[in-house]
Amino acid sequence: MTEPAGGPPEPARTAGPAMPPGRRPGGRTARVRAQVLDAVRAELGEHGYEGLTMEGVAARAGVHRTTVYRRWEDVGGLLADVLDAAGEDDWAPADTGSLRGDLTALNDEIQESLVVRPSIPQALMAASFRSARAAEAQQRLWEDRYARCEIIVGRAVDRGELPSHTDARRLLIASTAPLYHQLVLLRTAPDPRLPAQAATTTALAAAAGAFARPAPDA
Repeated sequence: MTEPAGGPPEPARTAGPAMPPGRRPGGRTARVRAQVLDAVRAELGEHGYEGLTMEGVAARAGVHRTTVYRRWEDVGGLLADVLDAAGEDDWAPADTGSLRGDLTALNDEIQESLVVRPSIPQALMAASFRSARAAEAQQRLWEDRYARCEIIVGRAVDRGELPSHTDARRLLIASTAPLYHQLVLLRTAPDPRLPAQAATTTALAAAAGAFARPAPDA
């Protein structure tokens, strides 16, 4: 789930009225937004959350700092908009023809995004623990990415690989969690075998009914 993102919404919050959902800025406004968000990613990748400043972003983006303050208010607003912008893409999980293949392809994407340096997804995850607005946007991104990935489970059910009552969210978490645990929490060296191993283990468990939704109470 690329950071997306491990995923995935709304234009930036401003001091004025919120922009209607689904409506994106155009023209010069869109160009300025793109320049500023690119600058945020670059600054975050180079300096981390502690070194991210409104002035630094404005200078790198080539815009006046008052423009940045007026539109995004603070560093939290910048981070939130970077995360929300990730949800405006058309990303979809690969269709390889099998559950194991689909999960492996997804895990490969996640691992690649987490090991590249600088890893913007890792930097954004870390920043979300320091900014409430970024944390809210990170949550929206995760929800978006998991929702998009549920098609993996739906396809597997249609192919007869899984029981129809499989819980897609639980399955996806089980498959992707080992990558975040190893690379983000333990900070171990990337293992090229891990994406396929985690996918295989999850696919076998899912086929055996490990992620079945509880039966409704009678």
